[in-house]
Amino acid sequence: MDPLPHLGQSRGMASTLRRPASDNSVSPFLVIWETTQACDLACRHCRACAQSEHDPLALSHPEARRLLEQVRSFSDPPPLFVFTGGDPFKRADLFDLVQYGSELGLRPAVSPSATPLLTRANLARLKECGARAISLSLDASQEQAHDAFRGVAGSYALTMRGCELVRELGLKLQVNTTVTRHNLADLPSLVKLLVPLELMTWSVFFLVPTGRAQHQDAITAEECEEVMHFLVDASRYLPLKATEGHHYKRVLLQRQNAPGPENELRQELRGLSAAWPARAAARRTPMHINSGDGFVFISHRGEVFPSGFLPLSAGNVRRANLVELYRHSPLFELMRNTDDLKGRCGACEYRSVCGGSRSRAYATTGDPLAEEPLCAYQPEAACPA
Repeated sequence: MDPLPHLGQSRGMASTLRRPASDNSVSPFLVIWETTQACDLACRHCRACAQSEHDPLALSHPEARRLLEQVRSFSDPPPLFVFTGGDPFKRADLFDLVQYGSELGLRPAVSPSATPLLTRANLARLKECGARAISLSLDASQEQAHDAFRGVAGSYALTMRGCELVRELGLKLQVNTTVTRHNLADLPSLVKLLVPLELMTWSVFFLVPTGRAQHQDAITAEECEEVMHFLVDASRYLPLKATEGHHYKRVLLQRQNAPGPENELRQELRGLSAAWPARAAARRTPMHINSGDGFVFISHRGEVFPSGFLPLSAGNVRRANLVELYRHSPLFELMRNTDDLKGRCGACEYRSVCGGSRSRAYATTGDPLAEEPLCAYQPEAACPA
């Protein structure tokens, strides 16, 4: 039984969480396709363990077109669709596929890598083909730290130049930042750098130890709690979302009734933000989605995953229809049932709005239903009387 059946209808919840227009069990809000694993960067946290050359076993051009058609066959309005990688620019037919997706009625976004392929000409062509938004990754406010994380000198400069080009061309800009032990103290300076860019979204990724990412690079659950409260404060100045940090929604609900604990990140943010006006439009409430619940990821070879960080496949689009896999596969149905969660997540009164990172639970324990390792919250039901 849902411990908080009233939350979805309450005024507090309505002001804190958004729900997709379509039922999550019928249609995903967001579809991400890994166009290729080819990339010229060597990021230390890369989920895909990217390589230099495009995989000849990746979906062919006709197979990719069929995938786009299947995505469009979901409910109206269609899901948001992201071409990611690797580096999508390493796929020769990227522009044709973006244009075809746009012609079908999708709203394409592209997530390229900061390499010499990130040029004005390539970005302008994406816009001509119908791309609506571009997401770029920035993991430190200083060049040396960012380049060390991305594994290639010059990546920071290319990222900042890419942000300028995206804005000049009139495309929407999302910046992705992965929170690790190496940039935790740098987050306030990153916010200071990002506020003037007038982002569509700052997507704050919480490291999942899969691919090249290592457990020792992750922050602790207690540090994560501090970051969550910091993000609530930062959301006054720029629109943001937490990726694989679903308990941000729980913190938002708690902050409706209390200011939250003080921490160094919050204090530093206040020091940096003295001259910034709060932007009422910046605070965009988070979307109620999770792995397999409003979200689906398709690999470069066509495997259908609940998340790009959760390597459990429901099937392959070469042999099965994406819509059927999303709606009816046992794996996706399991991901949408919070009653099956274990440990603190199973006992948590916020489980229906959070659910924890199923990807991190799997990477840490081998069980996608295990409790969220990066959450420090003790549910009321789990506390001794």
